[in-house]
Amino acid sequence: MELLCSVQNYDWGKIGLESKVALLSRGNDSKFEICDKTPYAELWMGTHVNGPSIIKETGQHLSAYLEENVEALGRKTAETFHDQLPFLLKVLSINKALSIQIHPSKDKAEELHDKFPEIYKDANHKPELAIALTPFEALCGFRPVQEIKYFLTNIPELQQIITCKDEEDEATFLREAFRSVVMSNKEQTMNTYNAIQERFKEVGYEKSRKLLADVIERLNNDFPNDNGILMVYLLNYIKMNPSESIFLGANEVHAYLYGDCVEIMASSDNVVRAGLTSKFVDVDTLCSMVNYKGENQEAKIFKPFIEDQYTRLYNPPIRDFCIAEFSLPKSLKNYELAKRSSASILIVISGIGKTEHKELKPGVVLFIPSNEVITIVSVEEHLSLFQGFANVS
Repeated sequence: MELLCSVQNYDWGKIGLESKVALLSRGNDSKFEICDKTPYAELWMGTHVNGPSIIKETGQHLSAYLEENVEALGRKTAETFHDQLPFLLKVLSINKALSIQIHPSKDKAEELHDKFPEIYKDANHKPELAIALTPFEALCGFRPVQEIKYFLTNIPELQQIITCKDEEDEATFLREAFRSVVMSNKEQTMNTYNAIQERFKEVGYEKSRKLLADVIERLNNDFPNDNGILMVYLLNYIKMNPSESIFLGANEVHAYLYGDCVEIMASSDNVVRAGLTSKFVDVDTLCSMVNYKGENQEAKIFKPFIEDQYTRLYNPPIRDFCIAEFSLPKSLKNYELAKRSSASILIVISGIGKTEHKELKPGVVLFIPSNEVITIVSVEEHLSLFQGFANVS
C-alpha cells in the first residue's frame, strides 16, 4: 500500500529545493508545493501521532489500518510491541545543527515521564540509527581523554570553562568536563569564544583548522554564545560518507550538524538536551544519565553486513528496528526483496523501477505487511531504496 507521509518544517532544515526532504515530499504527494523560503527538515513514515502516515488509496491512517489488521504487523512484532508499529522511519535534511542531546533508556524514560510528564511526554526509549545520503557531519560520543587534553593544551582559553584534573580517572574526567560546559552561562561562553578566536589568529590558518576553528565558528554563527559550541572539543566530530552510519543507543551524547540522512528510531520523541538549543536543559538529569566513555571516531561508525549482492543490512542490538539499504542496478529484472517477518516501510530515494503493482520513483513510500514478498520486476534507472522493519524473527 502506498503511503502519504508527513513533513516537518523545523527551522534547522534545508531551504526549498536544496532540501532532499522537499524533493522526496514532492514525489510522495502530487499536490505538494515547494516554497523557496521554507525549511523542509524531516519526512516522517510511520504511525507517530505527531506525523502519521495515511494510506493513499483509502485515506485511512496507517495506525487505524493496523488496529483493524493486527496480523499485518507480524505475530512476533504484535506480541513484542503490544500491537503497535515500533519504529519511525525518516529522511532528514539538515542545514543547521540540531540540539546536542541524549535519549533515555526504556526504564529511565518511564521514570521521567511519570515524574515530569509536561517535559518528557512519552514513556518510550528512543534509540536511533542514521545512514548518510550525502556527506554528513555529526557529533557523537566522547573523544578519548587524550584528544580532549590535546585541545586543552593547545587552546588554554578553554580552561576558563573546562575544569578537570589530570589525575582523575576517565569517567570522572569526562563527567567534570561535561558538567562544567553544560553549567557555563552565555557571558562565560562569549568571553571564552572571543579569547579562542584571538588564539586562532595567532596560530594561523593550518593550525586553527586542526583546532576545529571552522566548526566552532559555524556553530557560534547559528547559536551565538551557546555553551554547546564548546562541545566540539569534548565529543567526536565525525564526517560520514554516503552509506556510513551511526547508531545512538541510550545515554549517548550526540548532535547532527549538517547533511542529508535516512534515520530510523523507536517510535518516540524523548529527548534530554545539552546545548545548541533555546529549549529547557535539565542539567541534573542530563549529567546523571550520560555515558562517560571516551572512544575514537572509528568506534562510532556502525557497520552493516551484506545480506546479498544488492543489500546492506544495518542490524542494531535492539528489537525496535532494523533497516536494509538496497542499491539495484539499471536493467535488473525480477529481484525479490527478502521476506520480512515484520511489517515494513520502504522508501525510494532515487531511481526508477516497477514492482508487480507499483511504479517506483523518488518519494514513493510503501507499507509492506509481514511475510509479503515484493518483486522488483524492472529497474529503468539505478534504484536506491531503504526498508525499515522491526528487529524480531
